[in-house]
This record gives sequence, C-alpha cells and structure tokens, in this order.
Amino acid sequence: MTNKILLVEDSLDIANIISINLSMMDYQVAVFHDGSEAYKQLNHPYDLAILDITLPGTDGLKLCKRLRQLQPDIAIIMLTAKTTELDVVKGLENGADDYLTKPFSVLELQARVKAHLRRNQGKQQLETASKEVLTFGELTIDPNLYRIQLSDTVLECTAKEFELLYFLAQQPQRVFSREELLHSIWGCRREGSAHTVNSTVNRLRSKLETDPANPFWLKTVWGVGYKFSY
Repeated sequence: MTNKILLVEDSLDIANIISINLSMMDYQVAVFHDGSEAYKQLNHPYDLAILDITLPGTDGLKLCKRLRQLQPDIAIIMLTAKTTELDVVKGLENGADDYLTKPFSVLELQARVKAHLRRNQGKQQLETASKEVLTFGELTIDPNLYRIQLSDTVLECTAKEFELLYFLAQQPQRVFSREELLHSIWGCRREGSAHTVNSTVNRLRSKLETDPANPFWLKTVWGVGYKFSY
C-alpha cells in the first residue's frame, strides 16, 4: 500500500524539491502552500506529515497540534528556518515527532521519512499481539491501550511520550543516553538530539511527577542520559 504524505510548505521551490524526491520513493504526496488551506484537509488519512513552521494563514504549530488530535498515530516532521532551542521545543510540545532545520539535505529528509514510516508500520503489525503491561505500585503502563494510569488518573500523552516511558520502564534503573533513546524511539541518530529527547522527558514529567523539578519516576543521570526509577 502506498504511503500518503501531507506536505505543507510555502516555498514553491522547496515544496517542489521535496515532493519530487518523495514521489520518486513511491510515496503519494499532497502538497499545500497555505496553512489555512491545509487545515481543512487534516481529517484526511495520512501516514506522515511534513509541516513548515512559518506559513501564511494557519502556522505550522497550530497545524501540528490539530493534526495530532485528529490522527494520534501519524508521524509529524517539522521544517524550520529557526535554530533556537525554544522554537524546536515548541514544535515538539505541539505533537511533532521530529524536526529538520533549513537548509537540510534531501537525503537526510528521505532517511527520516523512511525511518518514521518503518517504525509506524512495525507498531501497527504488533498491535494485534498482546504486550506486557508494566505495573509499579500506583503506576500502570499499558502498551496494548497506549495508556498511562497513575492511581485513578489516566494521563493524556502523545504516542512518542508513551513509547519513551514504556521503553525506559522495561529496564528500570538502566541508564540510556539521549542518542540511544533517539535511535530506539525515533529511529534515527543525529546532532542536536538533546532537544527532542529532553523536551519529551520534560513533558512526561509535567504529567507524571508530583514535583517535576525533583522527579521520582524519570531521573536524569547528569552527563549520561535518563533512567526509569521506582
């Protein structure tokens, strides 16, 4: 089955280059240059979305947030000309799985797209098989329902937030570097991985921890990475 990709990019040249190269990989690409026009199409089924942050009409962050609500399992890659950590974090907090800073290599974009689609397809193939539910006192992590429950409260989380917590909780006390987590959860390695991993951990802490500044479950091992503790 042909993967369907949503591309929203206001630069005609960049959109054309991306569309041509992804089409050559046998992906079906729907291209929009205006955020407001793209917003009207978010209920259509897509396997992956590539969204520029700065767009006429509705900006990429709003598109990302709404798309994540409508299609929780879709892979979302943000494109941005901005390089500050805050801009990257905003994209991830709105539900993005990954980001690329302009200018970027077409080969790198193709690799990222393939990695995210491969991971999503693998996840779908495993959905029919029952997986181990992890319980740590009042915390239950259910991979069959993609549900995190703390005491009597079910926590709202993105797919990547859940996958990161479940991955760490499968091996309590083991320390994983940011690069290992990026490869295992996002399916790629690259410079600047700290933005992606740190932001996801911080969002999880804000939902999971009583005191996010002094976490009980998700601990930082300075100079190394993170671990799950209980």
